[in-house]
Amino acid sequence: MQSYLPIAEVSVSIYLLLGLGTSVGILSGMFGVGGGFILTPLLFMIGIPSGVAVGTQGNLIVASSFSGMLAHLKRKTVDYKMGLVLLAGGLVGSAFGVRLFHILTALGQVDLIIKLAYVFLLGIIGALMLLEAINAVRRRNDKNYKPKPRKHHSWVHAGPLKMKFRTSKLYISAVPPFGIGIVVGVLSAIMGVGGGFLMLPAMIYILGMPTKVVVGTSLFQITFMSAFTTVMHAIENQTVDLVLGFVLLVGGVIGAQIGTRIGSKIKADMLRILLAAMVLSISIKLAFDLILMPSELFSLAL
Repeated sequence: MQSYLPIAEVSVSIYLLLGLGTSVGILSGMFGVGGGFILTPLLFMIGIPSGVAVGTQGNLIVASSFSGMLAHLKRKTVDYKMGLVLLAGGLVGSAFGVRLFHILTALGQVDLIIKLAYVFLLGIIGALMLLEAINAVRRRNDKNYKPKPRKHHSWVHAGPLKMKFRTSKLYISAVPPFGIGIVVGVLSAIMGVGGGFLMLPAMIYILGMPTKVVVGTSLFQITFMSAFTTVMHAIENQTVDLVLGFVLLVGGVIGAQIGTRIGSKIKADMLRILLAAMVLSISIKLAFDLILMPSELFSLAL
C-alpha cells in the first residue's frame, strides 16, 4: 500500500516504512542506542530526500529518548545539573547547525555534505568500536591482564567556571560539557542524529562521569535537544514530514520492545561487535553510492 509523503514529495510503501521503523526499533532495543545514525542513512537508501530524512527522524529520537528518560528518572540516575549544562551547549549548537543546514540547502550542497559526514563519521566510529570490542574480548580471556588505574585529575578539573555536580560526584569546569553539547547539537541538526553514540564515550572518558548516571543524563539532554532541533527544522527549513514521522514512530515503538528481549539473550561483547559491523557496513554502502556512476545520468547544456 503506497502512501504519498507531502513534504518529501514521494510515494513510499507504508509496509516498507513500518518495517524500517520496526527494524531500527529492534536495533535500538538490542544495542541501547537512539538509532538516528542508523535510520537516516536507511531513509536515504529508499529514496527519501536527505533534508527530509534529517528533519523528520528526530520525532523517533524524541519518543525513544523520552521513554528511556522516564525509566532513569524513576531510578534517580539522572544528573540534572550536568544535563542542563549539556543541554545549554546543545541548544546553541543545534541553532547554529540548523542555520548552516539552511545555507547548504540554498547552495544545493546539503545532500553531498550530509552523506560525506556519514561516511567519515560512521567509518571512524565503527572502526573504533570494532577495535574496542575485539580488545575487550582479548582482555577478558587474558588472565594476566591488569587494568590501568584511571586518572582522578585531568584538564577538565583545571578549567574556569568550576561547578559541583553532586549526582555525578564531580567538581569540574563547566566549559568541557558545554563544548560537548555544542558539538552534539551541530551534528544533530546537520546529520539527524541524537548524538548519544558520541556523547556517551565523551561523558565517560572526558568528563569522568560514573557509568550509572551517564545513560540517563544523556537521554535527558537528547530528548529536549532533539525536540528543539525538530521544531527548528520545521520552521526554518520546512523539512519535517509528519506522515513519515508517525509511521516510523509506530514501527519504532513496536521494534524496541522486541529488540530489548533479543538483546537480553545475547552476550554484551557480541552485541558490540555486531553494532560495529553494522555501522561500518552502512558507511561502506554510502561511500559506494557516492563513488559509483548512477543508473540515470543528467546533464545541462546551453
